[in-house]
Amino acid sequence: MSKNKLNSQELRQKRHKRVRRTVIGTTERPRLAVFRSNKHVMAQIVDDSSGTTLVAASTYEASLRSGVTGNIDAARKVGEMIAERAVEKGVKAVVFDRGGFQYHGRVAAVADGAREKGLEF
Repeated sequence: MSKNKLNSQELRQKRHKRVRRTVIGTTERPRLAVFRSNKHVMAQIVDDSSGTTLVAASTYEASLRSGVTGNIDAARKVGEMIAERAVEKGVKAVVFDRGGFQYHGRVAAVADGAREKGLEF
């Protein structure tokens, strides 16, 4: 492979770095970071000022692993779970970090599920 050609993962990482220049989580508004693979969806709420993960949810968890884990319905459930856990911790507003992925499909479903359960962004 030549130096000029980049694979899709390297391109996504470049997009993610570009997004992260402006999307920064604070104590008042932590960052909701989403990652999707071919089979799973993961989300976590991160306070970048202290470098800690406040809450996390994914399709790896036993409650979601029983069904299909790589579709829009599973992603919506992950969004709902992370929102419920965040509200329990006292987090009401977040900034959304799409992780270099297109805001479409499963990434948008996580956001929609989180908004339905009370997160603001």
